[in-house]
Amino acid sequence: MNPPAIRIRPEVEADPPAIFDLTRRAFAPMPFAAGDEQVLIGVLRDLGALSLSLVAEHRGEVVGHVALSPVTHESGEAGWFGLGPISVEPALQRQGVGGALIAEAKRWLSDQDARGCILTGDPNYYPRHGFLPAPGHAPEAEPPEYFMVLSLSGGIPDGRFRFHPAFYA
Repeated sequence: MNPPAIRIRPEVEADPPAIFDLTRRAFAPMPFAAGDEQVLIGVLRDLGALSLSLVAEHRGEVVGHVALSPVTHESGEAGWFGLGPISVEPALQRQGVGGALIAEAKRWLSDQDARGCILTGDPNYYPRHGFLPAPGHAPEAEPPEYFMVLSLSGGIPDGRFRFHPAFYA
């Protein structure tokens, strides 16, 4: 399905309030949501830990957002990032907006020569974007059945990942 006419661009100074509200609305009905996803983005921003923050605009409104932040691996291997939170305006979900944001995030990762990307999310959705279930690599605080990895160069190192400390605050 083609997404509605959207423009994907980096976050600008005026975007945080719209991103906060969008993320709150997008996650509110989700049974797996912690309820603080919108706060997490602000904490990552305040700590300078948003490696990438992209918004999708439709008719001048922010209707989608994706964040990438650095992660660590117990092996010490660098170059890995965490994808999320990712949010889409509820009325525009299932129309390709999230997929377009993920594609742009993957392009950025490739441009950075990143090793790969991890996330905790719907195992029925993210494999279509190249993410593979990786329960044995899940951070201890994450549900392993929802943990996925996208390797961009080489394999996945043995051991567990850990999201940025803001995820556990």
